[in-house]
Amino acid sequence: MSKKKKKNIQTENTVNANTNFEKRLEKKDAVLGTRKKGYLPLIVALVCSVIIVGGAIYYVSYDRSASAPVAASFSSENTLSQVSFPASLFEDGQARHFEHVTGNFAVKYFILKSSDGIIRAAFDACDVCWPAGKGYYQEGDYMVCRNCGRRFASIRVNEVKGGCNPAPLNRKVENGKVIIEVKDILEGIQYFDFPGKA
Repeated sequence: MSKKKKKNIQTENTVNANTNFEKRLEKKDAVLGTRKKGYLPLIVALVCSVIIVGGAIYYVSYDRSASAPVAASFSSENTLSQVSFPASLFEDGQARHFEHVTGNFAVKYFILKSSDGIIRAAFDACDVCWPAGKGYYQEGDYMVCRNCGRRFASIRVNEVKGGCNPAPLNRKVENGKVIIEVKDILEGIQYFDFPGKA
């Protein structure tokens, strides 16, 4: 037998032995459950961790002041027939939410000074979404429905009615006071007759 043939046979035997050895190791790993896994599960876990940590940081640092009702200390003058507030309370353009409790109902409304300088009032409800009982929050120069997300420019509040627009509430400004008649507030009871009403 030539040297070349002998070398080829030895090479084949070595390759076969290596292949058999590798197959045995794979079978052993499969039986014992020690098969090496790729890095994919580790990468997925790391990505998920980063997303969760990032979400937590965003949640903690998110500025909710745009959607939270604005609190202010003031003294309102209430009589049996009307409610009044100092007009200066609304100078900053922030919507103030109020409620008038009568019997089993709390009629909710808001007052704001719109971007055109007019003090406006509306019920915290509309003709469409009132059964949800969610009302509106302010976002910049817009009032936004908490139920459907529709946005209404401040200059349209108390001007446009129907649909999802905030239901207008009559008001007048006299002698530095915003005055609302109680009878006008009570006309809004229809918007606050829903399950779980406050």
